[in-house]
Amino acid sequence: MKKTKFGKYIGLAALCMCLNGCTDFIDNAPDDIITIDMIFDDKTRTEDWLAGVYQGIRDPYWDYTRYDAFEILANDITPSQGWLPYWGSDCGLGFRVGQWEPNSGWSGSYWTMSKYIRQAYIFMDNVKALPKQNVTESDVETMKNECRFMIAYYYWMMTLAYGAVPYYDDDMTSDSPDLMRGQKSFEWMVDWLDNQFLELSKVLPDSWSTLYGGRATKLAALALRARVLLFAASPLVNGNEWYLGFKNSDGENRFSQTYDAGKWKKAADACKLLITEAEKQGKGLYITNDKESGKVDPFMSCYGATMRTEGEGNNEILWFRPKGTYGDWEQHGTPRGCGGNGGLGVTQSLVDAFFMEDGTEPILGYNADGSSQINPNAPLYSEKGFSTEPEYRETDYYLMDGYNDNNYPDVTPERDGKRLIVQPNTFNMYCHREPRFYLTVVWNGQWFKWENRNTNFLYGGPDGGPTHDAPQNGYLNRSRVSLDYIPRDNNHPYRPAIIFRMAEAYLSYAEALNECSERMSYEQEILNNLNKIRHRAGIAEYGTGTDENGFTRIKINFADQKEVRRLIHKERRVEFVGEGIRYHDLRRWKTAHYGIGNMNEQGENPDWGVNGPDHGMNYYGTEYTDQGDNAFFKRTKYMDRVYPRKFYWYPIHQSEIDKDPTLVQGPFWLGAVSYTHLRAHETC
Repeated sequence: MKKTKFGKYIGLAALCMCLNGCTDFIDNAPDDIITIDMIFDDKTRTEDWLAGVYQGIRDPYWDYTRYDAFEILANDITPSQGWLPYWGSDCGLGFRVGQWEPNSGWSGSYWTMSKYIRQAYIFMDNVKALPKQNVTESDVETMKNECRFMIAYYYWMMTLAYGAVPYYDDDMTSDSPDLMRGQKSFEWMVDWLDNQFLELSKVLPDSWSTLYGGRATKLAALALRARVLLFAASPLVNGNEWYLGFKNSDGENRFSQTYDAGKWKKAADACKLLITEAEKQGKGLYITNDKESGKVDPFMSCYGATMRTEGEGNNEILWFRPKGTYGDWEQHGTPRGCGGNGGLGVTQSLVDAFFMEDGTEPILGYNADGSSQINPNAPLYSEKGFSTEPEYRETDYYLMDGYNDNNYPDVTPERDGKRLIVQPNTFNMYCHREPRFYLTVVWNGQWFKWENRNTNFLYGGPDGGPTHDAPQNGYLNRSRVSLDYIPRDNNHPYRPAIIFRMAEAYLSYAEALNECSERMSYEQEILNNLNKIRHRAGIAEYGTGTDENGFTRIKINFADQKEVRRLIHKERRVEFVGEGIRYHDLRRWKTAHYGIGNMNEQGENPDWGVNGPDHGMNYYGTEYTDQGDNAFFKRTKYMDRVYPRKFYWYPIHQSEIDKDPTLVQGPFWLGAVSYTHLRAHETC
């Protein structure tokens, strides 16, 4: 590694950008400068600088939603478009309707992550042992490896966003002669990341004490490696014909020009290695049992997977950010009449995606007008009428605490050791659904225990329009919202901001094996990993016979690769709501530009992408009914989404293009290099 081109002195303002705790020593330093030696001769200041390197890790709550727009650009989480004037025009809300250009100002720009990479290189070049302060050579080596990990993380996030970025193997300054060096290809970056994360997995600690939670570990490196290789094997970048002839300034193809089935096997092997090493450390799915029956409690298990800490027995966490802005997340998912800013909703297509309590699919597809194709083999599902009986489940999930309706004297929150999940007079669409549905969706007329009343999203109602702080499509988000959150007290119980958990490892492994050329030899392994998730979710597994939960397994034709692929894709969708995964799944599967009712080139309904109309319940409905013009409970279009093919990659901001002639803008964006094959698709 080259020695950093870093001056002897650094301005205090610049230093404060790098450090979390610089105030401890500012008063003791000269008014305008502090030497680099003053930083790295002191243990506390050294640790502060390292903490600054970690500072750029994205928050999987509000960063993924408002700033990075991962959730906004996908098709699960749907904020109110009425927030646009408050969030600013150059934000994810504008991008959803096509208002995104290379000159769009945006706080979610990943290009600026290069500053954290530079901080890491400066640290690596200057950190040293401080024996008198108990900083050993071993400590130094560990901290350097943490910086290597963070450099790789930042390069991956930039590559994930732009497809190709400039790569520097040391600290570059503005006077560096080769600062303008163009971009590395996606393939080159993936190979480099693969090697970096694998090497780091051999030298990083297995774990850290609670005091240092969230720092780089062996499993975090293996988890990111698995995620990188899964993306690299996927259709968007594995021989995608869209990008034929698209090159960087050095003439190198930005993306792979030919399909390589071996990439799926490499991704599968990476997932397998991660799972093996994680399980050696006692990692697995977080599962808790019902106190009365002793069986798996799917409600509390799925809830705890994202809400419980490692100290509370959550062995599913592989890497997390200690601090997340979950307060904003919860506040915006709370009805406005209950002390919230209730406009953070979930889409109708997500509501439709959840399984029934017996594990069957309620909706198999959509017609061109947006109407649903109801599964004839799902007798529990109906889009007409309202329930007349309460539903109880064996669980400790206390969502309905406080409910007691005089109109239904037999209805109480608990009965025969079971808890009430669905009350009478609930729209039948929401009845008899799987546990994850109830952990995710707040619907009109649902009991809201924190306010001791039912939600009322009717137009003119306490939680409905006309206002931007109401669910524009009739639903609010409940995923990753604490059962103990008290809106009017602004009480938000702590939970880790999880970046990677074991459920992703199992489903990624199943997906990669299913795409391998020798997939038929992996049938049992694919089903086992897919069924781990369904077992924990409390729904019937796939296969034959009876599963451990006592359900009759659902038979599938394993020889039909497309069908198995569809089921794996669907399981990922309902398992990872709001966790920043869905958008990148739609991208890598090359399905985001499709809309409801569309078919892809292979004649498949591609998991219902982003383009075209989004539906929900009737925002303007004034009557609690599913009949008539004023009915709330009827499928209604609430917005038109726009997702041209250029959106698959974030545009490099025009100011960066103007400064560096070696940069080539992303495919389909204005200013991208002209080439015949790409232009043929530009208007799609």
